[in-house]
Amino acid sequence: MNGVWDEEACTHALTPSLRDALEKQYGVRGKKALKAVEERRVKKYRDFFVVVGYNDEYVVDEDFCTCNDFLFRGRECVHILAMRVASDTGCYEDYGSWYYPSLKTSGRH
Repeated sequence: MNGVWDEEACTHALTPSLRDALEKQYGVRGKKALKAVEERRVKKYRDFFVVVGYNDEYVVDEDFCTCNDFLFRGRECVHILAMRVASDTGCYEDYGSWYYPSLKTSGRH
């Protein structure tokens, strides 16, 4: 990563120019990542970050994410971008505990 992240590392804040650079470099993914950060959907646990999507929660550990986009493409997904922005700017919810995924039931017995 370059450019956008160099500026962010210097400011530690999500400035308007940084927002523009992120959207320019990453397009729709950048916009979605910014929205996740703004909506406080990035959670920091003791073991890693979790980005809450509209349908699921995605575990993000450095440059790895559990979402299908990352698993199929192997590149930076919305969740990795959101985690990076949130981590660098401090805009995340800090839980201070280990992450335990919620158990979801399918309704089948």
